[in-house]
Amino acid sequence: MTHPLALKVADAVADLLADPVTAPVGSRTTTTDRQQLAYGPLGIALLHIERAAGGLGPWQRAHDWLAIAARQPFTSGSDSHPFYGAPALARTVACAAEHLPGSYQRALDTLDVQIATDIRRRLSAAHRRIDAELFPELAEFDLIRGLTGYGAYLLHRDPGSAAVRAVLDYCLRLTEPITDRGDILPGWWTASGPSGRPDEKFPGGHANTGLAHGIGGVLALLALAARHRILVDRHHDAMRTILAWLDRWQEETGRGPAWPYWVTRAELREGQHAPSTPRRPSWCYGTAGLARAQQLAALALGDIRRQTEAEKALVSALTDRVQLKATTDNGLCHGTAGLAHIAAWMATDAHPSTVRQLRATIPALLATVCPPGIAPADTALTMVRDEKAGPGFLNGAAGIALALQAPATAVPPHSGWDACLLIA
Repeated sequence: MTHPLALKVADAVADLLADPVTAPVGSRTTTTDRQQLAYGPLGIALLHIERAAGGLGPWQRAHDWLAIAARQPFTSGSDSHPFYGAPALARTVACAAEHLPGSYQRALDTLDVQIATDIRRRLSAAHRRIDAELFPELAEFDLIRGLTGYGAYLLHRDPGSAAVRAVLDYCLRLTEPITDRGDILPGWWTASGPSGRPDEKFPGGHANTGLAHGIGGVLALLALAARHRILVDRHHDAMRTILAWLDRWQEETGRGPAWPYWVTRAELREGQHAPSTPRRPSWCYGTAGLARAQQLAALALGDIRRQTEAEKALVSALTDRVQLKATTDNGLCHGTAGLAHIAAWMATDAHPSTVRQLRATIPALLATVCPPGIAPADTALTMVRDEKAGPGFLNGAAGIALALQAPATAVPPHSGWDACLLIA
């Protein structure tokens, strides 16, 4: 079943962002955020790459946005990461190159050499840190800035490479416990707050569970690698270690299970969570992203019980008015369009007993983003001109348009644009 209104809004966004010269975007998008996959022209290029790969638009639009992004050199080395600089450019160009044989090949080869050097440097530093029994920083391992993000790129770009296995080996070491001041902590425990900086609200650090910044991303990477039949020693054991941690801190909302964004040292010692307000079930943090990661892990492990529990958890979150009320925007990262995209993927892989329930959540989510009776062109213009969200990928109009496509058509992405999110 298709949802024409959502598709018309996505079409209108793409048309507004057709030409970087005439698109109604601020200079920040093409200057300050030029190297940012999350906010800049690379995310808009991804929208046009996906549409061209699916026969919905011309490749020239993607070329034009890539040209805007690449008109000056990109940052590489220690100042770059998977969502910023040369790795972000490589991720975007690779999605296009798969559908345009020969195009961009020299650029990709050059970028991949630099990325391989960066990964080796990061892995060496990480293993030295582990050997010294020190805590990691979030930026060492997370999806946005760290080795999990590099692993996501490699799994999409070069899944048979030794570099993929090296990243997976590191992920296994990350699941080994650390002892500190009498507390046995998971290997991904950080001394900082969720921002990655010291925080007086987190005096003993925290264990981050999120898909974007925590161990949820590591679980998803291990699970997707296993589904590609790329396995390293103790691969399944590492997944089970992470799953056991999530089971330990699972909460009951009254409508179904949910997972916290993080666990503090005080909560660890007390063995329970401090009371909190309802949390949005988003991709970056919370139940939606973690439900998908657990579904992928269950599929890799052949665990039907866990698979159906993860699928039911998402259904519960997406039909719980309290949790949905906490979702206050339409973006891909932590908004309603992102929820619809995750629901579509989970329905694609779902057990027969839950697939209809998952699909049934999608129309209401699409109607929240694109309410009946709206004018698609006006809605698209409002999205593009939203000063807070911007026209970009993670929070803005391009990401919303991308996220609407699969749930509105029940057809998975053509370009693999969402490989960077580790949900597919």
